[in-house]
Amino acid sequence: VDMACESVGGKILFATDDFFAPAENLIKKDRPGCRENENAGSGTWPDGWQTRRRRTPGHDWCIIKLGIQGIIRGFDVDISYLMGDYAPRISIQAANLEEDKQPEIPQRGARTEAAATPEEFEAVAKLKSDDWNYLVPMTELKPGKPASSHNYFPVNSQQRWSHIRLNIFPDGGIARLRVYGTGQKDWAATDPKEPFDLVAIAHGGACVGFSNAHFGHPNNMIGVGKPRSMADGWETARRLDRPPVLENDENGILLVPGCEWAVFRLAHPGVITQIEIDTTHFKGNSPDSCKLDGCILTTQEEEDMIKQKWKLPGHKWKPLLPVTKLSANNSHLFDSLTLELQDVITHARLTIFPDGGVGRLRLKGFPSSICLLRPREKPMMRFSVKAGFRANL
Repeated sequence: VDMACESVGGKILFATDDFFAPAENLIKKDRPGCRENENAGSGTWPDGWQTRRRRTPGHDWCIIKLGIQGIIRGFDVDISYLMGDYAPRISIQAANLEEDKQPEIPQRGARTEAAATPEEFEAVAKLKSDDWNYLVPMTELKPGKPASSHNYFPVNSQQRWSHIRLNIFPDGGIARLRVYGTGQKDWAATDPKEPFDLVAIAHGGACVGFSNAHFGHPNNMIGVGKPRSMADGWETARRLDRPPVLENDENGILLVPGCEWAVFRLAHPGVITQIEIDTTHFKGNSPDSCKLDGCILTTQEEEDMIKQKWKLPGHKWKPLLPVTKLSANNSHLFDSLTLELQDVITHARLTIFPDGGVGRLRLKGFPSSICLLRPREKPMMRFSVKAGFRANL
């Protein structure tokens, strides 16, 4: 997951200079492009962060607050379309800052042909970003193809990070910065009496398998906030095994032979009590119906299932939601069958019939006291659930 992307809440807090193009371009969701502009001196408008040619001591840098805070696995420093203007060297630092201890930094607003003000420098100095941990030391960037020039940097750190500092030496442009990793929730801070979304990508949930993602990846379903468009959801291609003439059963469910599915690893094993399936924006292409199943898998079992393309024996899956009719452009709330089963699960599988699109999937419930996914790690604490639920296996 791109933890810094604007679509998950990533935010530029500070940049030393935004003369040719603002740092906000770094965290755009779409790929960089080459935009013609008759007013630009080169004939093109930079689609990225690009500073002026520095004529004073120092170097340029910016601070990004991650929209999803957690473990960083690697960076992609993209300099596409900036062949004559890219920054020759970069380094990346990171910190994990407590929300209530962060200083007030002035709102940036729209920026071009501007540099940071003395007030902004004074405010950002309180973050002491010069002392943050280095995840990428000063490194030269290598240009590739003009329209596709990526520099990848793996990160070997198990720490949780909330902010990063991108340094460019001494000046220049970066088209996009992708911060890839997984969310990590402070489960000790959750209220054990309130149901919690256990599959949210911001908390560490992830799609680990799917049948089809022609128009949109299933990870979009567990994204931040409400769906913004069809592109912000999971959408499959139309199945070619659809009958020439469609018919319903006595319950109004389409009689079709095929289906599509997506499997998710929960952010934390738990008991699912409420299911939300949101088809907002999918007006002519929502699924006819769906079902949801859950199971318990260890890390090794998950790896084996990925290799086997999730051909999991039927007895492993337990129903959380039976086959249920869906409607277009609507948010649906269902009680989980867990109310009777009282089972802890680590993985959930959403199946849609026969195909179509879903904007959001929310699986609310209570984290369990035993983490089967990481058997070598001790749980930080025990969790309780509402009366009537079994807290462990």
